Amino acid sequence: MKPAGHEVLTEEQEALRVAVRGLLDRVGSDPEYPGAAWQRLCSEIGIAGLTVPERFGGAGAGPVERHVVAEELGRALAPSPFLGSAVLAAGALLGSGDDAACGRLLPAMADGSLIVALAWVGPEGHWDPAEVGCTAAPAAGGWVIEGAAQYVLDGDIAGLLLVPAKIGGEIGLFEVRPDQPAVTRELATSMDGTRRLASVRFAGVAGQRVGTAAALARARDAACIALSAEQVGAAGRALELTVAYAKERVQFGRSIGSFQALQHRMADLHVLVQSARSFSYAAAEAVAQEAADVELRAASVKAYCSEALQRVAAEMIQLHGAIGVTWEHQAQLFFKRAHGAGQLFGSPAEHIGRVAEAVIGPAL
Repeated sequence: MKPAGHEVLTEEQEALRVAVRGLLDRVGSDPEYPGAAWQRLCSEIGIAGLTVPERFGGAGAGPVERHVVAEELGRALAPSPFLGSAVLAAGALLGSGDDAACGRLLPAMADGSLIVALAWVGPEGHWDPAEVGCTAAPAAGGWVIEGAAQYVLDGDIAGLLLVPAKIGGEIGLFEVRPDQPAVTRELATSMDGTRRLASVRFAGVAGQRVGTAAALARARDAACIALSAEQVGAAGRALELTVAYAKERVQFGRSIGSFQALQHRMADLHVLVQSARSFSYAAAEAVAQEAADVELRAASVKAYCSEALQRVAAEMIQLHGAIGVTWEHQAQLFFKRAHGAGQLFGSPAEHIGRVAEAVIGPAL
């Protein structure tokens, strides 16, 4: 299924989409993480460094190219550190204002050999740039980091941790090597087994300052928009599989897809998926154009695409009948991805609250 407004993609962007989908189709599922698919996507297509500036070893592409890749990864439910390392952590690092750190770390991130995790969210679980889970204090030759971070994407296997931490009244960004004895990493049990989330604790560990954490909000918004592309890809694929099943499943001597009531339901889902896709790509275009309302668009598209995928995944389960709730069928994987992605970077309700505050002002 091609994106709505597919004709606006350039020839290069379409070639990128075809290449990513083709490779994912060929490699298939891999029990290892990040696995052969990630390694080949990095070495053959260069997705890890797609939006990293050329001076730091990347391709220097834009948000729409990143969006194309994210949609295909979502379509395949591909487990990969793309969202956590190539989008969220790379965005925070690029916005740190520390060119020396970018020059030292980004080339390895861009070729996929280094996975970096942003250890940000504190005990309250809010993806709020003003709230972090760690503190930093100066020490001889560097800094000491204390605290804990939750929901750290790929935090259990990352080769490097970026830690936003409070220093008095400001928040700095710190590089922490995870092999230190005082760093404890634990893989969290989550509904979506294709997305690795970890809790990370820092008990007086050594850290190196890599600039400011001023770009946390921008990195979060970019990640929300990229996640919306994943959600659109998953929703589109879930609908494709459901329509195909409706054509094959026979009930009362005819395929269930021939029943008008089910046709109407699937037509409604098609409209929902296409509207979500258009909304998602419009948000990516807004980032490319450096629009003033990117934060509002990011919150809006995160809420809308989360709800869209959750609805399509729920209908997929129902329209498949009993087989849809079995472990053997992939419908349950789409349902779990919908639930997990809906809560990542903040629930739909939280983002709707952000939109409401931007439009009508804070609640009294």
